[in-house]
Parts: sequence; C-alpha cells; structure tokens
Amino acid sequence: MPTKPLIAVIDDDESVRAALRSLMRAVGFAAEAFASAEEFLEFRDHRRTACLILDVNMPGMTGFDLHRHLMESGQGVPTILITGRPDERAREQAVRAGIIGYLGKPIPEGDLLACVRSALGHRSLLAGKRE
Repeated sequence: MPTKPLIAVIDDDESVRAALRSLMRAVGFAAEAFASAEEFLEFRDHRRTACLILDVNMPGMTGFDLHRHLMESGQGVPTILITGRPDERAREQAVRAGIIGYLGKPIPEGDLLACVRSALGHRSLLAGKRE
C-alpha cells in the first residue's frame, strides 16, 4: 500500500497548527505539526515531507529562512507560505524563491487545498526528473 504524502504544518500559533493538521488529515494526507522551523528540522522523518505549509513570521528561523535552508542543503520541499500580514513584496519574493503558494490568514480552505495539490504535483515532476 502506498504511503500517504506527508504534509508538515509549521506555525507558532497552536490553533492554526491544529486546524491545518486536522484539515490535511481529513482530506486523506498524513500530517504533522510543529511550533517552529527548528522543531521541524529535529523531526526524525522531516526528509520524507512532501509539502510544507509554513508561517512566514515565526520567532527564530522564519518561513523564508527555512525554505532557503532546505533548498541550499539539497532538501527542497514544495512550500506554501501562510501569513497574517500579507504583503505584495513578500509575495513577489516568494514567487522568485520558488514558493508554490503565498496565502493570507484566514486561509480559504479551497485555496490551500489547491496549493497542496499543486505542490504534490510539483514534487512528482521533480522526482521524475531525478530518475
């Protein structure tokens, strides 16, 4: 039986983490939630993550910092950034950095799920190029 794609939710707001993890599980994905980028990096299975849903503004390592760190270390994961303070400059920076989606909170469920599906499709394309 194929393994369900693992969606990692990283947000310092506990209610957002819980809600997004529950949503991902309700639609059939495996999901884990983390309070910080550093906590995610300590997760034993972080390398099997198929998609990140990542808050932009967190104490310590920001969402952009984590995305950059993973890309530079050769562990690029399709990433969706979420933020309570959407900003056009940050959206443009996200697009240039290869971020799949940039969504403002409160997050429209349909938009988030569309971004996740896009991210998983992007990951499949990358895997095909490596073969």
